[in-house]
Amino acid sequence: MSKIDREASSLKLNTIRRAAVPGIAALALALTACGSDDDADASDLSGDLTIGGASSQESAQNAWIVGFGDVAPDVTVNYDAIGSGGGRENFADGSFPLAGTDSYLSDEEFDKAKETCGGDPIEIPAYVSPIAVIYNLKGVDDLQLSPEALAGIFAGKITKWNDPAIAGTNDGVSLPNAPITAVHRSDESGTTGNFTDYLTAVAPDAWTWDSVETWPEDIKGGDAGKGTSGVVDTVTRNENTIGYADASQAGGLGQAKVGVGDEFVEPSAEAAAQILAVSPRVDGRADVDMAVDLDHKTTEAGVYPIVLTSYLVACQQYDDGDTAARVKGYLDYILSDDGQKLAADEAGSAPLSKDLQAEAQKIVDKIAAS
Repeated sequence: MSKIDREASSLKLNTIRRAAVPGIAALALALTACGSDDDADASDLSGDLTIGGASSQESAQNAWIVGFGDVAPDVTVNYDAIGSGGGRENFADGSFPLAGTDSYLSDEEFDKAKETCGGDPIEIPAYVSPIAVIYNLKGVDDLQLSPEALAGIFAGKITKWNDPAIAGTNDGVSLPNAPITAVHRSDESGTTGNFTDYLTAVAPDAWTWDSVETWPEDIKGGDAGKGTSGVVDTVTRNENTIGYADASQAGGLGQAKVGVGDEFVEPSAEAAAQILAVSPRVDGRADVDMAVDLDHKTTEAGVYPIVLTSYLVACQQYDDGDTAARVKGYLDYILSDDGQKLAADEAGSAPLSKDLQAEAQKIVDKIAAS
């Protein structure tokens, strides 16, 4: 993204902060009225905090910016929704002091960030959110897809809506004899990474490209949209389409139920949050790293298996004390009950469990000036 584009994005977000929708503003004011001692400390902060990353975090980040602006009115936070890959890259090279991502740092990114930070980077979950399989199919209000059918659709191997692989799990549903247009992200994306990680785990015979953040060029057909909003817009404007997007930004589109064990589960914040309870931590990471390897193949009842764990990555130490204080203050707010509630209410995310919230807060408490 060019400097001009960054400045335009920052101006847009500042405008959102100043002219927040009444629902967010009213809730933020209510939260301030019953704030904690941490809020009083935040009121002493000042300056700019320019961060960025996952576009799927944009709704939550806009809500947090508004809420944090009420407890730290002299801090201006700008979130540049350039995608998870761009967020991690800019964090690892020191351009962003804090970044949002829907995929945890790769080993290479971790090593680069460790060098930039002068120590192990912090990686904590911000929230959990379902990745909805969105669709625009006239007359179809309830769509059930098996993992194999879903993988076949996005691999370009199932091309008609009335294919037996789809019809077989949708008794009584009138499916059209129409071509399927599968819509994917055109940019490098953590949402794509999580979605294809799921496809790789549950249907390796149909999806043969492994987990990727950039859509494979050799898949024929389909369409593409830039960012979460681009995918949602493309599916909204065109019938017989299907795509994937953070459920909080799916709008009024249909959202398919996905096969898990013997049932079909619809995307919800509660069902998405369940997967963290059955998933292990990433091996070999530092004690300030809470990255999780999601168990997409779970058959536990009530678990929605296609999710993104939205992470926030930061340094433990910063050369500039003011930057350290702003990063810590903002993360304190995000992890607070107020911040988690605001994201849940305004972005539809699943709040962290109390145990995860407390663990993440202990890690954030380590942030200081070097």
